[in-house]
Amino acid sequence: MAQVIIPLDVPTLDDAMGLVDSLGEATDFYKVGLELFTAEGSAAVQALKQRNKRVFLDLKLHDIPSTVARAVARARVLEVDLLTLHATGGRPMMEAAAQAAENDLTLLGVTVLTSMTSSDMEHSWGREVDSIEEEVVRLATLVRDSGVGGVVASVREAAPVKRALGSDLVVVTPGIRFAGGDAHDQARVSTPGAAVAAGADYLVIGRSVTQAPDPAEALRRVHEEMAGSRAVGTA
Repeated sequence: MAQVIIPLDVPTLDDAMGLVDSLGEATDFYKVGLELFTAEGSAAVQALKQRNKRVFLDLKLHDIPSTVARAVARARVLEVDLLTLHATGGRPMMEAAAQAAENDLTLLGVTVLTSMTSSDMEHSWGREVDSIEEEVVRLATLVRDSGVGGVVASVREAAPVKRALGSDLVVVTPGIRFAGGDAHDQARVSTPGAAVAAGADYLVIGRSVTQAPDPAEALRRVHEEMAGSRAVGTA
């Protein structure tokens, strides 16, 4: 059953905990990303753990293998549940990270950012990109072969990754919006129902919930749509 992760993309710990408290028992999984972690450091993770919440630490590590391994080891001490690193960091980096994780947390290889188009990739990588889906599956294969337990990919690539690599590889899908919602700075977005139908394990749902007039009600709508999608898929 897919689960929702709410990102705490806010500038202060007070803002973050205010959102957590407003959602109460409606969810227990939160993402701490670069903005909040840069502002508040490990205190953000510790505050969530004190509230018995699960933590997705989204730092997108990308450095030499030994540096990434040490960062993963520190994340283990913080008892985070999910931690990201860039798949483009290469197999040695990901293998070092997987060894440092020691099965205490799930590492996620970021494949292609949901903000990127094929044109963006061509400019960055210096070659023609015929299919984002093919590139994501290629990188996801490298992630799996490196001993990393999951990937971050858009909903559009979730089903192809599951078909190619099996259900054991965890797929986390950002860029989730209600139908008709503003895509903001994302290029490849989709709905909660479509993400569930595609086989995503975790849905990262930000502004559709966190910037709603009533975040708790918006989250209720998300869960309702997800449940409806499961009912269609299992009928």
